[in-house]
Amino acid sequence: MGQREVWRLMSRFNAFKRTNTILHHLRMSKHTDAAEDVLLEKKGCAGVITLNRPKLLNTLTFNMIRQIYSQLKKWEQDPETFLIIIKGAGGKAFCAGGDIRVISEAEKAKQNIAPVFFRVEYMLNNAIGSCQKPYVALIHGITMGGGVGLSVHGQFRVATEKCLFAMPETAIGLFPDVGGGYFLPRLQGKLGYFLALTGFRLKGRDVYRAGIATHFVDSEKLAMLEEDLLALKSPSKENIASVLENYHTESKIDRDKSFMLEEHMDKINSCFSANTVEEIIENLKQDGSSFALEQLKVINKMSPTSLKITLRQLMEGSSKTLQEVLTMEYRLSQACMRGHDFHEGVRAVLIDKDQSPKWKPADLKEVTDEDLNNHFKSLGSHDLKF
Repeated sequence: MGQREVWRLMSRFNAFKRTNTILHHLRMSKHTDAAEDVLLEKKGCAGVITLNRPKLLNTLTFNMIRQIYSQLKKWEQDPETFLIIIKGAGGKAFCAGGDIRVISEAEKAKQNIAPVFFRVEYMLNNAIGSCQKPYVALIHGITMGGGVGLSVHGQFRVATEKCLFAMPETAIGLFPDVGGGYFLPRLQGKLGYFLALTGFRLKGRDVYRAGIATHFVDSEKLAMLEEDLLALKSPSKENIASVLENYHTESKIDRDKSFMLEEHMDKINSCFSANTVEEIIENLKQDGSSFALEQLKVINKMSPTSLKITLRQLMEGSSKTLQEVLTMEYRLSQACMRGHDFHEGVRAVLIDKDQSPKWKPADLKEVTDEDLNNHFKSLGSHDLKF
């Protein structure tokens, strides 16, 4: 055997080892038994998905995403499954997002897991959006990032007074992904742009009033609602909607309170209607109200690169299909993995928790159009395809 053949064999062996390392890393959870991280059960007329990492706010691992995707596809084809319910264990969170700390640590260790993780996660988001069976997400507790992707694209989203919604990605050098570029620009006025750029948190009935949830139910009635859904016999979409509507109508908590952002919507619509982040900042300065100045303070802490990516993502996403948005977001996710700010944001918020990220570049004017265009560039044969 010649030297060239030896090198070729060694190269293949090393590639094989790298692939196995990545797959092993993705399949394993260092916190809990991965097999129990998500429960997939057939109950009555429904397939029930329970996110089961309560101590970690039901954050999503690759293994969980893969299992949910596979089971969702099976239930969709099963004539005995009439609806799909997804919920979180523990009462504190529906799902606080993807396990991004693991992704960042793996990337820094040269274990390139991000392409696989984001590809399968976005495929799941699309599968939920195109699911042929009624899909009911019980968004009780913290619902952020990847948790929003598991719920907002489904037909029915039921919030309780404990629901806490946010897309806080600009604070960690990312962007509101999992289809954020699709649903956020379709909210009333410029509300979605405001939520995306500031990471503003909505609570309880306001998640419904914002148009993110389709129904609101008092949390003490949530178990009863689930029982009533499971007890339905061969239900149609209309039967399911009727049950949800009855519970929604009977809910009492904060029924008479107005939307918390109602008084600020004119400001949000005028300030966030600009085509550049710089103009939005100038609008907030010109407005000068305490609300506007508070949002200005928040935006100034965010990653400048993330802010510019996010605004363009929403502007382009407003006229794209969900699949087109997810393809765009996959390109953005891979560009962010190659950059500085995502890893720095994860360090500052989740690892060292000093809340003092050092963004590069640190100023909006240093984020050039060329930088931005590179984030949105096609990945060719590596693009996400459905």
